[in-house]
Amino acid sequence: MKFRALSLLAASIFSFGAMSGAAHASDVASIRATVDQTIKPLMALHGIHGMAVGVVVDGKPYVFDYGVASKATNQPVTRDTLFEVGSISKTLTATLASYAQVEGDLSLTDPVSKYLPSLDGTEFGKVTLLNLGTHTPGGLPLQVPDDIHDNDQLMQYFRTWRPAQPPGTIRTYANPGIGTLGLIAAKSMKQDFTPLMQTRLFPALGLKHSYIDVPASKQRDYAQGYTKDDTPIRMKGGVLSAEAFGVRSTAADMTRYLQINMNMVRIDPAVQRAVDATHTAYFQAGPLTQDLIWEQYPYPVALQPLLEGNAASMITNAMSVTRIDPPQAPRDDVWINKTGSTNGFGAYIAFVPKARVGIVMLANRNIPNEERVKAAYAIIASLAGGR
Repeated sequence: MKFRALSLLAASIFSFGAMSGAAHASDVASIRATVDQTIKPLMALHGIHGMAVGVVVDGKPYVFDYGVASKATNQPVTRDTLFEVGSISKTLTATLASYAQVEGDLSLTDPVSKYLPSLDGTEFGKVTLLNLGTHTPGGLPLQVPDDIHDNDQLMQYFRTWRPAQPPGTIRTYANPGIGTLGLIAAKSMKQDFTPLMQTRLFPALGLKHSYIDVPASKQRDYAQGYTKDDTPIRMKGGVLSAEAFGVRSTAADMTRYLQINMNMVRIDPAVQRAVDATHTAYFQAGPLTQDLIWEQYPYPVALQPLLEGNAASMITNAMSVTRIDPPQAPRDDVWINKTGSTNGFGAYIAFVPKARVGIVMLANRNIPNEERVKAAYAIIASLAGGR
């Protein structure tokens, strides 16, 4: 199977007030001022060395860069700077699985055992691919257990796994679930996950500076991450890490990804259908509606539900869910978002299709989700105006 040839529209990306032919200098200056007044204090408060922020306003992309990619070298953040996007990677894994379904390689209603036959007859083998992509298998741990070092050990773990509750009744945010969905999607498409993402999905989306394995030629652009005590750190690999949180990308690429999720950039129609399908609503989980990895809220939305839905408790605690039957088709009048974190990086992406506005924030320090959401909410509220 091959992705169809794509017809891509040229998209101008802005950095520190650079201007496209479709925008006036005053527009860019106004948007920059709106972003600056929130991002600069955020960086100062949390000791963030570098950030890149992309916004989409009335369908047009802008990117603003702040600080340094490394305090050791003082290399500034630029449009080429790569950040670890953490669990925003999950939305791209979900897109791959959705595309595999569009192409007939898998169905989200299929059980895991159809693609991993060694799990036939086990409890995990009965779990559906949809459960994996909505955090509802019945109770997986947040991380792959530390004593699992390869896929054979992973399969052995799954053979002995037992759900805490029936699948589809509780939400437990889990890397092993979406990671296994990525593994299965790649298997159904007869290729390994990382090359499939880097040579087929990313090009299909027009993401020219997004990687799971950063090539040697791009290492200089890879930002240095920092822990809470300011120790330099970067992500290490592990079982299912590529599938669950392994993407490194630029704010320019992630801003294009925002546009694609709002149907603003022309790509192959089948790939666009796959992207759109990830916005289907499957479960209600407390303050949020669970899509295929993406999380959504009715729009207009107050700040408090967003803070509750992105709180640490939604990651660490099990929550009862209500199935949406039939699943709700993608809507424009929603706020859709996803946080992403690694030990040295923090990210947040949110967009409102109806208002034609969105934001992506990438930082080389992991900051509380609450602070990311507050900042994004303030910026979007200002940029959306009455939309």
